[in-house]
Amino acid sequence: MLHIDMATGSRTTATTAAPTATGPMAPDEEAAASGSPPGAEPCDVVTVPARQGLEAVDILRRGADQEAVGPVLHDGSCATVGFLVPPGTAEAWDVPGSACTQSDGRGFRIPAEPPASGSGWLLPPGDDTSVTDPAALRAALDQAARLIEAADNCR
Repeated sequence: MLHIDMATGSRTTATTAAPTATGPMAPDEEAAASGSPPGAEPCDVVTVPARQGLEAVDILRRGADQEAVGPVLHDGSCATVGFLVPPGTAEAWDVPGSACTQSDGRGFRIPAEPPASGSGWLLPPGDDTSVTDPAALRAALDQAARLIEAADNCR
C-alpha cells in the first residue's frame, strides 16, 4: 500500500511509523522540509487498489465537476493509487478497502515531483491545482466498487 511519510513527504511501503518533528515548524520550514514551495496546499492521502482507483479517476473526470479530482499518484508497481485530499480528511475517512494517511499538519504538501522514486503522477499537479474533493471521491469509489463487482460477476 502507498504510505506517505508526512515528515519527509516520501512514499514508502513500510508500515513502521515515521519519526515526527520535536516541535512545531514555521510554515516556510514545513514547506522546505516537504520539498514544496511555501504556500503549497497541505493534504492527506487516500490510497486504494489500482483497479478501483483508476475507475474512480475516470468517474471523477467524466463528472460535471471535473475540478473535483486533484493530483493522483501511483506507486511503482501500480498496485495502488493515491488521491491527495484536504488535511483532516483522515479523521472521518471510513471507506472500506481504502486508507487515508493523515498529515496532522506535519507539512506534507502537494509536491511538484512524485514524493518517492518509483512512484509517478497519474494526474500531475498544475499551477492552480487543488486537492480531490473527499465527498466526490467517496461517491466515485463507491460507484467504482459497484462497477467492478458487476464486471466480475459477468464472467
